[in-house]
Amino acid sequence: MPGSERLLQMTATTQSFVFNEVSEEPVPSLLRDFSAPVILDFDYTPEQLTLLLAHESDPFNAWEAGQRLASTLILEAATAIAAGQPPVWPASFVDAARRLLQTQATRGAAFVAEALTLPGETTLAEAMAVVDPDSLHAARNALRRHLAEQLEGDFSGLYAALAPQAPYAPSSEQAGRRALRSLCLGYLAELDTAESRRLAVQHFEQADNMTDQFAALSVLANIEGEHAERQAALDAFYARWQHEALVVDKWLQAQSTSRRRDTLPTVAALTAHPAFDIGNPNKVYSLIRAFGANLVRFNAADGSGYAFIADRILDLHDRNPQVASRLARCFDRWKKFDSTRQAHARQALERLRDHAGLSRDVLEVVTRALG
Repeated sequence: MPGSERLLQMTATTQSFVFNEVSEEPVPSLLRDFSAPVILDFDYTPEQLTLLLAHESDPFNAWEAGQRLASTLILEAATAIAAGQPPVWPASFVDAARRLLQTQATRGAAFVAEALTLPGETTLAEAMAVVDPDSLHAARNALRRHLAEQLEGDFSGLYAALAPQAPYAPSSEQAGRRALRSLCLGYLAELDTAESRRLAVQHFEQADNMTDQFAALSVLANIEGEHAERQAALDAFYARWQHEALVVDKWLQAQSTSRRRDTLPTVAALTAHPAFDIGNPNKVYSLIRAFGANLVRFNAADGSGYAFIADRILDLHDRNPQVASRLARCFDRWKKFDSTRQAHARQALERLRDHAGLSRDVLEVVTRALG
Protein backbone atom coordinates (compact mmCIF):
# COMPACT_ATOMS: atom_id res chain seq x y z
CA MET A 1 0.00 0.00 0.00
CA PRO A 2 1.23 3.54 -0.72
CA GLY A 3 3.02 5.05 2.26
CA SER A 4 3.45 1.75 4.07
CA GLU A 5 6.67 -0.02 4.97
CA ARG A 6 7.58 -3.68 4.81
CA LEU A 7 10.68 -5.42 6.06
CA LEU A 8 12.09 -7.82 3.46
CA GLN A 9 14.15 -10.61 4.92
CA MET A 10 16.70 -12.27 2.68
CA THR A 11 17.00 -15.88 3.79
CA ALA A 12 18.03 -17.66 0.59
CA THR A 13 20.75 -17.34 -2.03
CA THR A 14 18.23 -16.09 -4.63
CA GLN A 15 14.91 -14.43 -3.87
CA SER A 16 12.34 -12.38 -5.78
CA PHE A 17 9.95 -9.79 -4.42
CA VAL A 18 6.93 -8.40 -6.25
CA PHE A 19 5.61 -4.90 -5.48
CA ASN A 20 1.95 -4.25 -6.21
CA GLU A 21 0.32 -0.88 -6.89
CA VAL A 22 3.67 0.79 -7.56
CA SER A 23 3.75 2.90 -10.71
CA GLU A 24 7.56 3.22 -10.93
CA GLU A 25 10.44 0.87 -10.29
CA PRO A 26 11.21 1.06 -6.55
CA VAL A 27 14.59 2.20 -5.27
CA PRO A 28 15.88 -0.13 -2.55
CA SER A 29 17.28 1.31 0.64
CA LEU A 30 19.20 -1.65 1.93
CA LEU A 31 20.26 -2.65 5.44
CA ARG A 32 18.44 0.23 7.10
CA ASP A 33 19.07 0.73 10.82
CA PHE A 34 22.20 -1.43 10.48
CA SER A 35 19.95 -4.46 10.20
CA ALA A 36 22.72 -6.85 9.11
CA PRO A 37 26.48 -6.86 9.86
CA VAL A 38 27.59 -7.27 6.25
CA ILE A 39 29.29 -5.30 3.49
CA LEU A 40 26.87 -4.93 0.60
CA ASP A 41 27.79 -4.04 -2.97
CA PHE A 42 24.83 -2.63 -4.89
CA ASP A 43 25.23 -0.76 -8.16
CA TYR A 44 23.04 2.28 -7.58
CA THR A 45 22.61 4.76 -10.42
CA PRO A 46 23.27 8.46 -9.77
CA GLU A 47 19.52 9.08 -10.05
CA GLN A 48 18.78 6.49 -7.38
CA LEU A 49 21.42 7.91 -5.06
CA THR A 50 19.97 11.39 -5.55
CA LEU A 51 16.53 10.12 -4.60
CA LEU A 52 17.85 8.45 -1.46
CA LEU A 53 19.80 11.55 -0.45
CA ALA A 54 16.73 13.74 -0.78
CA HIS A 55 14.06 11.47 0.66
CA GLU A 56 15.49 8.56 2.67
CA SER A 57 14.44 8.79 6.33
CA ASP A 58 17.20 6.49 7.59
CA PRO A 59 20.07 8.91 8.41
CA PHE A 60 22.97 6.59 7.63
CA ASN A 61 21.56 5.39 4.31
CA ALA A 62 20.84 8.96 3.24
CA TRP A 63 24.35 10.06 4.24
CA GLU A 64 25.92 7.06 2.48
CA ALA A 65 23.95 7.82 -0.69
CA GLY A 66 25.13 11.41 -0.63
CA GLN A 67 28.76 10.42 -0.09
CA ARG A 68 28.68 7.90 -2.93
CA LEU A 69 26.99 10.37 -5.26
CA ALA A 70 29.32 13.25 -4.44
CA SER A 71 32.34 10.96 -4.83
CA THR A 72 31.18 9.89 -8.29
CA LEU A 73 30.57 13.47 -9.38
CA ILE A 74 33.92 14.74 -8.07
CA LEU A 75 35.94 11.88 -9.56
CA GLU A 76 34.24 12.33 -12.95
CA ALA A 77 34.91 16.07 -12.75
CA ALA A 78 38.58 15.44 -11.89
CA THR A 79 38.92 13.35 -15.03
CA ALA A 80 37.28 16.09 -17.09
CA ILE A 81 39.49 18.81 -15.60
CA ALA A 82 42.64 16.74 -16.25
CA ALA A 83 41.53 16.49 -19.89
CA GLY A 84 40.98 20.25 -20.12
CA GLN A 85 37.20 20.02 -20.04
CA PRO A 86 34.78 21.82 -17.70
CA PRO A 87 33.01 19.74 -15.05
CA VAL A 88 29.29 19.09 -15.35
CA TRP A 89 27.12 19.17 -12.26
CA PRO A 90 23.60 17.70 -12.46
CA ALA A 91 20.77 19.96 -11.32
CA SER A 92 19.27 17.03 -9.41
CA PHE A 93 22.18 17.05 -6.95
CA VAL A 94 21.61 20.73 -6.23
CA ASP A 95 17.90 20.07 -5.77
CA ALA A 96 18.63 17.27 -3.31
CA ALA A 97 20.98 19.55 -1.35
CA ARG A 98 18.31 22.26 -1.30
CA ARG A 99 15.74 19.81 0.05
CA LEU A 100 18.15 18.79 2.80
CA LEU A 101 18.58 22.40 3.86
CA GLN A 102 14.83 22.98 3.81
CA THR A 103 14.11 19.92 5.97
CA GLN A 104 16.78 20.48 8.62
CA ALA A 105 14.13 21.21 11.24
CA THR A 106 12.67 17.71 10.87
CA ARG A 107 15.76 15.74 9.88
CA GLY A 108 18.08 17.43 12.35
CA ALA A 109 20.71 20.10 11.89
CA ALA A 110 23.57 17.75 12.78
CA PHE A 111 22.49 15.24 10.13
CA VAL A 112 22.16 17.88 7.41
CA ALA A 113 25.61 19.25 8.25
CA GLU A 114 27.11 15.77 7.87
CA ALA A 115 25.14 14.99 4.71
CA LEU A 116 26.32 18.17 2.96
CA THR A 117 29.97 17.73 3.92
CA LEU A 118 31.71 16.47 0.80
CA PRO A 119 34.06 13.48 1.06
CA GLY A 120 37.66 14.49 1.72
CA GLU A 121 40.37 14.45 -0.92
CA THR A 122 42.34 11.68 0.78
CA THR A 123 39.27 9.45 0.80
CA LEU A 124 38.52 10.27 -2.84
CA ALA A 125 42.11 9.57 -3.86
CA GLU A 126 41.76 5.96 -2.73
CA ALA A 127 39.30 5.40 -5.59
CA MET A 128 41.75 6.64 -8.26
CA ALA A 129 44.10 4.27 -10.07
CA VAL A 130 46.60 7.12 -10.51
CA VAL A 131 46.07 10.07 -8.21
CA ASP A 132 46.09 13.54 -9.76
CA PRO A 133 45.93 15.74 -6.64
CA ASP A 134 45.63 19.01 -8.56
CA SER A 135 42.64 17.89 -10.65
CA LEU A 136 41.00 16.24 -7.67
CA HIS A 137 41.47 19.37 -5.56
CA ALA A 138 40.08 21.56 -8.34
CA ALA A 139 37.08 19.26 -8.84
CA ARG A 140 36.08 19.15 -5.18
CA ASN A 141 36.43 22.92 -4.81
CA ALA A 142 34.44 23.43 -8.03
CA LEU A 143 31.53 21.40 -6.65
CA ARG A 144 31.60 23.38 -3.41
CA ARG A 145 31.53 26.63 -5.35
CA HIS A 146 28.74 25.38 -7.63
CA LEU A 147 26.60 24.53 -4.60
CA ALA A 148 27.41 27.92 -3.08
CA GLU A 149 26.38 29.76 -6.25
CA GLN A 150 23.19 27.78 -6.78
CA LEU A 151 22.11 27.77 -3.14
CA GLU A 152 23.42 31.13 -1.97
CA GLY A 153 19.98 32.27 -0.83
CA ASP A 154 19.33 29.00 1.01
CA PHE A 155 22.68 29.07 2.77
CA SER A 156 22.32 32.75 3.70
CA GLY A 157 18.78 32.34 5.01
CA LEU A 158 19.61 29.27 7.07
CA TYR A 159 22.80 30.86 8.40
CA ALA A 160 20.73 33.76 9.74
CA ALA A 161 17.98 31.48 11.07
CA LEU A 162 20.49 29.40 13.04
CA ALA A 163 21.98 32.39 14.86
CA PRO A 164 22.24 31.53 18.58
CA GLN A 165 19.22 32.62 20.61
CA ALA A 166 20.53 31.53 24.00
CA PRO A 167 23.86 31.43 25.82
CA TYR A 168 26.27 28.67 24.82
CA ALA A 169 25.46 25.23 26.17
CA PRO A 170 27.20 21.91 25.39
CA SER A 171 23.94 20.27 24.31
CA SER A 172 23.55 18.05 21.25
CA GLU A 173 20.88 20.36 19.85
CA GLN A 174 23.10 23.43 20.06
CA ALA A 175 26.06 21.47 18.70
CA GLY A 176 24.02 20.46 15.65
CA ARG A 177 22.90 24.03 15.03
CA ARG A 178 26.48 25.27 15.33
CA ALA A 179 27.70 22.61 12.92
CA LEU A 180 25.11 23.43 10.27
CA ARG A 181 25.58 27.18 10.65
CA SER A 182 29.34 26.73 10.24
CA LEU A 183 28.75 24.60 7.16
CA CYS A 184 26.60 27.36 5.64
CA LEU A 185 29.36 29.86 6.40
CA GLY A 186 31.93 27.61 4.72
CA TYR A 187 29.88 27.32 1.54
CA LEU A 188 29.19 31.05 1.42
CA ALA A 189 32.95 31.65 1.72
CA GLU A 190 33.38 29.77 -1.57
CA LEU A 191 31.89 32.81 -3.29
CA ASP A 192 35.07 34.70 -2.31
CA THR A 193 33.44 38.10 -2.06
CA ALA A 194 33.99 41.01 0.30
CA GLU A 195 30.60 40.20 1.84
CA SER A 196 31.47 36.56 2.49
CA ARG A 197 34.74 37.60 4.12
CA ARG A 198 32.90 40.17 6.23
CA LEU A 199 30.48 37.49 7.35
CA ALA A 200 33.33 35.18 8.38
CA VAL A 201 35.01 37.99 10.34
CA GLN A 202 31.73 38.82 12.04
CA HIS A 203 31.22 35.17 12.94
CA PHE A 204 34.73 35.07 14.37
CA GLU A 205 34.37 38.25 16.43
CA GLN A 206 30.90 37.51 17.79
CA ALA A 207 31.59 33.89 18.76
CA ASP A 208 31.04 33.20 22.45
CA ASN A 209 32.77 29.82 22.31
CA MET A 210 35.92 28.32 20.83
CA THR A 211 34.03 25.96 18.47
CA ASP A 212 32.31 28.80 16.63
CA GLN A 213 35.43 30.94 16.62
CA PHE A 214 37.54 28.12 15.22
CA ALA A 215 34.94 27.40 12.52
CA ALA A 216 35.30 30.97 11.29
CA LEU A 217 39.09 30.79 11.58
CA SER A 218 39.14 27.65 9.42
CA VAL A 219 37.18 29.50 6.75
CA LEU A 220 39.46 32.53 6.86
CA ALA A 221 42.61 30.36 6.86
CA ASN A 222 41.65 29.05 3.42
CA ILE A 223 41.16 32.43 1.76
CA GLU A 224 43.60 32.94 -1.09
CA GLY A 225 45.45 36.19 -1.61
CA GLU A 226 46.53 38.93 0.74
CA HIS A 227 43.50 39.77 2.83
CA ALA A 228 44.03 41.53 6.16
CA GLU A 229 41.03 39.71 7.66
CA ARG A 230 42.81 36.36 7.50
CA GLN A 231 45.98 37.35 9.29
CA ALA A 232 44.09 39.44 11.85
CA ALA A 233 41.94 36.44 12.77
CA LEU A 234 44.96 34.13 13.05
CA ASP A 235 46.76 36.62 15.29
CA ALA A 236 43.71 37.26 17.47
CA PHE A 237 42.97 33.55 17.90
CA TYR A 238 46.53 32.82 18.98
CA ALA A 239 46.63 35.80 21.34
CA ARG A 240 43.45 34.61 23.04
CA TRP A 241 44.26 30.89 23.27
CA GLN A 242 48.07 30.76 23.39
CA HIS A 243 48.07 29.27 26.88
CA GLU A 244 45.70 26.42 25.92
CA ALA A 245 47.96 23.79 24.36
CA LEU A 246 45.23 21.76 22.63
CA VAL A 247 43.67 24.88 21.11
CA VAL A 248 47.07 26.01 19.83
CA ASP A 249 47.39 22.59 18.18
CA LYS A 250 44.17 23.32 16.29
CA TRP A 251 45.53 26.75 15.32
CA LEU A 252 48.63 25.13 13.84
CA GLN A 253 46.56 22.49 12.05
CA ALA A 254 44.22 25.07 10.50
CA GLN A 255 47.24 26.55 8.72
CA SER A 256 48.99 23.32 7.80
CA THR A 257 45.86 21.85 6.21
CA SER A 258 44.92 25.04 4.38
CA ARG A 259 44.35 24.82 0.65
CA ARG A 260 46.21 28.08 0.03
CA ARG A 261 49.02 27.90 -2.50
CA ASP A 262 51.51 29.26 0.03
CA THR A 263 50.76 26.62 2.66
CA LEU A 264 54.25 25.09 2.53
CA PRO A 265 56.07 28.42 3.13
CA THR A 266 53.58 29.15 5.90
CA VAL A 267 54.24 25.81 7.59
CA ALA A 268 57.99 26.27 7.21
CA ALA A 269 57.75 29.69 8.86
CA LEU A 270 55.63 28.28 11.70
CA THR A 271 58.43 25.87 12.64
CA ALA A 272 60.18 28.95 14.05
CA HIS A 273 57.05 30.27 15.83
CA PRO A 274 56.97 30.21 19.65
CA ALA A 275 53.87 28.01 19.41
CA PHE A 276 55.88 25.21 17.81
CA ASP A 277 58.27 22.92 19.63
CA ILE A 278 59.88 20.13 17.62
CA GLY A 279 60.45 18.28 20.87
CA ASN A 280 56.69 18.12 21.53
CA PRO A 281 55.03 15.28 19.57
CA ASN A 282 51.61 16.97 19.60
CA LYS A 283 53.04 20.08 17.95
CA VAL A 284 54.83 17.96 15.34
CA TYR A 285 51.63 16.08 14.54
CA SER A 286 49.53 19.27 14.41
CA LEU A 287 51.87 21.13 12.07
CA ILE A 288 54.16 18.72 10.20
CA ARG A 289 52.18 15.50 10.05
CA ALA A 290 48.97 17.40 9.32
CA PHE A 291 50.74 19.01 6.36
CA GLY A 292 51.65 15.49 5.19
CA ALA A 293 47.90 14.74 5.10
CA ASN A 294 47.26 17.84 2.96
CA LEU A 295 46.89 15.91 -0.31
CA VAL A 296 47.35 18.73 -2.80
CA ARG A 297 50.10 20.65 -1.00
CA PHE A 298 52.20 17.77 0.35
CA ASN A 299 52.07 16.09 -3.06
CA ALA A 300 53.15 19.20 -4.97
CA ALA A 301 54.34 18.34 -8.48
CA ASP A 302 57.77 19.90 -7.87
CA GLY A 303 58.48 17.59 -4.92
CA SER A 304 58.87 20.46 -2.44
CA GLY A 305 56.43 18.89 0.03
CA TYR A 306 58.30 15.59 0.00
CA ALA A 307 61.65 17.32 0.56
CA PHE A 308 60.23 19.35 3.45
CA ILE A 309 58.87 16.32 5.29
CA ALA A 310 62.09 14.39 4.67
CA ASP A 311 64.09 17.25 6.22
CA ARG A 312 61.83 17.26 9.29
CA ILE A 313 62.26 13.48 9.65
CA LEU A 314 66.03 13.97 9.67
CA ASP A 315 65.64 16.70 12.29
CA LEU A 316 63.72 14.29 14.49
CA HIS A 317 65.10 10.80 13.99
CA ASP A 318 67.73 11.02 16.73
CA ARG A 319 65.71 12.81 19.40
CA ASN A 320 62.41 10.96 18.86
CA PRO A 321 62.61 8.07 16.38
CA GLN A 322 58.99 7.02 17.05
CA VAL A 323 57.63 10.41 16.01
CA ALA A 324 60.00 10.52 13.04
CA SER A 325 58.83 7.11 11.88
CA ARG A 326 55.22 8.26 12.05
CA LEU A 327 56.14 11.22 9.86
CA ALA A 328 57.72 8.80 7.40
CA ARG A 329 54.33 7.13 7.03
CA CYS A 330 53.25 10.21 5.05
CA PHE A 331 54.97 8.49 2.11
CA ASP A 332 52.89 5.30 2.33
CA ARG A 333 50.86 6.03 -0.83
CA TRP A 334 53.62 7.51 -3.00
CA LYS A 335 53.32 4.81 -5.67
CA LYS A 336 49.73 5.83 -6.43
CA PHE A 337 50.83 9.11 -8.01
CA ASP A 338 52.11 9.98 -11.48
CA SER A 339 55.66 9.25 -12.57
CA THR A 340 56.94 12.79 -11.87
CA ARG A 341 55.69 12.76 -8.28
CA GLN A 342 56.93 9.21 -7.81
CA ALA A 343 60.41 10.28 -8.89
CA HIS A 344 60.43 13.11 -6.33
CA ALA A 345 59.08 10.86 -3.58
CA ARG A 346 61.62 8.14 -4.34
CA GLN A 347 64.41 10.70 -4.20
CA ALA A 348 63.25 11.83 -0.76
CA LEU A 349 62.90 8.27 0.51
CA GLU A 350 66.29 7.21 -0.81
CA ARG A 351 67.88 10.28 0.79
CA LEU A 352 66.40 9.15 4.09
CA ARG A 353 67.46 5.53 3.60
CA ASP A 354 71.04 6.51 2.79
CA HIS A 355 71.41 8.96 5.69
CA ALA A 356 74.24 7.85 7.93
CA GLY A 357 73.02 6.69 11.32
CA LEU A 358 69.31 6.81 10.46
CA SER A 359 67.30 5.43 13.36
CA ARG A 360 66.09 1.86 13.04
CA ASP A 361 62.44 2.90 13.44
CA VAL A 362 62.60 5.29 10.50
CA LEU A 363 64.71 2.97 8.37
CA GLU A 364 62.13 0.20 8.74
CA VAL A 365 59.29 2.44 7.49
CA VAL A 366 61.36 3.90 4.64
CA THR A 367 62.63 0.50 3.48
CA ARG A 368 59.12 -0.90 3.48
CA ALA A 369 57.85 2.11 1.51
CA LEU A 370 60.55 1.72 -1.14
CA GLY A 371 59.59 -1.94 -1.44
